[in-house]
Amino acid sequence: MDFQIKHEIKGRLRVHFLQDRMTCKQADDLLFYLYRLPGVTSAKVYEQTADALVCFTGERSAVIQGLKDFCYEKAEATTALAAASGRELNCIYRERLLRQTLLHFGGKLFIPYAVRALFTAVKSVKFIGKGLQSLCRGKLEVSVLDAVAIGVSVFRGEMNTASSVMYLLGVGETLEEWTHKKSVDDLARSMSLQIGKVWLLREGQEVLVPAAEVEVGDSVVVRMGNVIPFDGIIRGGEAMVNQASMTGEAMPVRKEKDGYVYAGTVVEEGEIILQVKETTGTTRFEKIVSMIEDSEKLKSAAEGRAEHLADCLVPYTLLGTGLVWALTRNAAKALAVLMVDFSCALKLAMPISVLSAIREASLYHITVKGGKYLEAVAEAQTIVFDKTGTLTKARPTVKAVYSFCEKREEEMLRIAACLEEHFPHSMAKAVVTAAKEKGLEHEEMHTKVEYIVAHGIASSIEGKKVIIGSAHFVFEDEGCIIEEEQRERFRTLPKEYSHLYLAMDGKLAAVICIEDPLREEAESVIRSLKQTGFRKVVMMTGDNAHTAAAIAAKVGVDEYDSQVLPEDKANFIQREKAKGHTVIMVGDGINDSPALSAADVGIAISDGAEIAREIADITIAADSLYEIITLKHLSDGMMRRIHRNYRMIVGINAVLIVLGVAGVIMPTTSALLHNASTLGISLKSMGNILT
Repeated sequence: MDFQIKHEIKGRLRVHFLQDRMTCKQADDLLFYLYRLPGVTSAKVYEQTADALVCFTGERSAVIQGLKDFCYEKAEATTALAAASGRELNCIYRERLLRQTLLHFGGKLFIPYAVRALFTAVKSVKFIGKGLQSLCRGKLEVSVLDAVAIGVSVFRGEMNTASSVMYLLGVGETLEEWTHKKSVDDLARSMSLQIGKVWLLREGQEVLVPAAEVEVGDSVVVRMGNVIPFDGIIRGGEAMVNQASMTGEAMPVRKEKDGYVYAGTVVEEGEIILQVKETTGTTRFEKIVSMIEDSEKLKSAAEGRAEHLADCLVPYTLLGTGLVWALTRNAAKALAVLMVDFSCALKLAMPISVLSAIREASLYHITVKGGKYLEAVAEAQTIVFDKTGTLTKARPTVKAVYSFCEKREEEMLRIAACLEEHFPHSMAKAVVTAAKEKGLEHEEMHTKVEYIVAHGIASSIEGKKVIIGSAHFVFEDEGCIIEEEQRERFRTLPKEYSHLYLAMDGKLAAVICIEDPLREEAESVIRSLKQTGFRKVVMMTGDNAHTAAAIAAKVGVDEYDSQVLPEDKANFIQREKAKGHTVIMVGDGINDSPALSAADVGIAISDGAEIAREIADITIAADSLYEIITLKHLSDGMMRRIHRNYRMIVGINAVLIVLGVAGVIMPTTSALLHNASTLGISLKSMGNILT
């Protein structure tokens, strides 16, 4: 494609494409293409000027050649993120604002006053009608204030004043709508589904492939605890599907053959074979936007108080207008009170503060599903941690394999990996990784696998029942035995490791020793949490008492409990909530899901089980637990910003009312300054809290 280099420094190019203007679709296609070029670290595309800014590392010639090779006709379809980039939304609202401004000020220059007066009178009917509708419903809302202000101006023959008021109201409404939609879209993009690999059913065999390789019509297998990666129809199996991400309802729905399921929902129980109907992910983005706009989950208590206060102030504004008129008999001074209402600033600035905090959280790889969860983090006194994959590293490793049967250790590891590869858990990943590192290829030798939450996996190989999991599951629930000649060897197993037990045909066949090292930052994070206001830090784990005590002593938690089941964690949280404490739960596994649901705020680790991420209210990246500290600071900062906004809104608007009543400024000036202050506070609320 033809282009000119407009400016260049080392590692940075600004180029102009030889066309008048790009469409939004062309700009998104180009941006997506640029990000896929080797060495490109960041890029921006300006559709109005047909310019692009490219930052890169490596060879300049490779970037130049990539730009030459680009053409719109051969550009690949953009991803869901690019398709919902917000570029078209910004264009629509920019053009709307420009059109409103040109019509208002251009009309004053080129249209006779009589024609403008008639147009203003006709246009005022819409605003007056809205006010009357509000009164008919028995409500005193902001529309009543607008109707009175415009109606009085028209009645007094002050058409320029009425026209200016309607223009400012229109601009304010456009800016409010634009700001809200942009904030919602930013949030929705941060929540959009990111699926890495899926089990593709090919010629009767399950093959693990990147999600990008799946096409419409392919069949994929989705098991318990996994997110459904695509929209599609169930062609086999049945499952209980959690559709909270789409509908907001926590209760799972039964899905059977020929039923339709949506990307982003989660298989809580069962297993399905899904025929893919939609792979682009665009529908997922649209559903998330709809959920955010409709769901009460988004609203924090602070937002609710702001809306309630805004509605309550309307009668007082009308009363103040009446008093000023009664005392001064000056319509301009009375209108000055009407022009400055507190409600629109309260209703706009508070939600924008929350949405902006959620957007900023995404910059730190933290996904927050609603404002009330940030507010709860700011108020929380108790925080509960799972151990494995949370306080310990998300990548445990196999240190040793002990065989308790005639098969060699490598064979037992191969069998364990064959079973474990189907389920997302840090221990399972350790087994699969160890087998891969040893070059142990494993075909699907087993029958259907069954996952028992917080216990283990059951299947059969060559007609023999095979189970792998915890000691409680293998020896107590399943009644497996250790052969007499192996018991002394069993007692000498190293205690410093976590143990995974593999049994075949009712007898212990192998023990896999897994090292689950503590995160380097765990102790520092626990100490910092206490400094930020947490009164109780608790660790709960299904691991043995010896390991739990050692970890608890190292990290410095206030309490710990070992060998707990999923319901035990949830029950502890319920007891804490009954005491009036706001509780946070941090976990990564399927067995943490009940506790994540029970807590005021459930925080999941990003590389943990998909069902944990879906059920959780907040997801943090697996790289560092310091993100919990960042989340706490962000939540506290959001609450400080909300309280500061209250003070600014009340202070500025009170001053404008006093100036208007004193006759220092005219009603139109009051309206202009009021809208400007509302916009200013809203724009300031969109800024980052931590930077």
